[in-house]
Amino acid sequence: QVRLVESGGGLVQAGGSLRLSCKASGRAVGSFFMGWFRQALGKEREFAAVISRNGLTTYYADSVLGRFTISRDSAKNTLYLHMNSLKPEDTAVYYCAAGGNSNADYYTNRPQDYNDWGQGTQVTVSS
Repeated sequence: QVRLVESGGGLVQAGGSLRLSCKASGRAVGSFFMGWFRQALGKEREFAAVISRNGLTTYYADSVLGRFTISRDSAKNTLYLHMNSLKPEDTAVYYCAAGGNSNADYYTNRPQDYNDWGQGTQVTVSS
């Protein structure tokens, strides 16, 4: 099991940028695929981005493609989500999640395939 703690959320104007961090403890971030999900008020949790266990493959939801970038720093054992050109519709609680042992290049956008979740960090984009 891994403990995940997100940070970096906040209030930003439309067009601005934020970088979310997800600090892992208990296991190395290179031990599993990891993803970012988000949940807006009154809506279901939705997939945003994922990085494979070997770090060579990333995949994004259409809604964030070209604006968000997922990355990780093994030395800091931290996952990141770099968010640019933010829109009001990006307002949500953002969660990082860790998957199980898998093939090195495996990735998934299904929340049920993730085993461990952080507590979330709020991102609010004003128009």
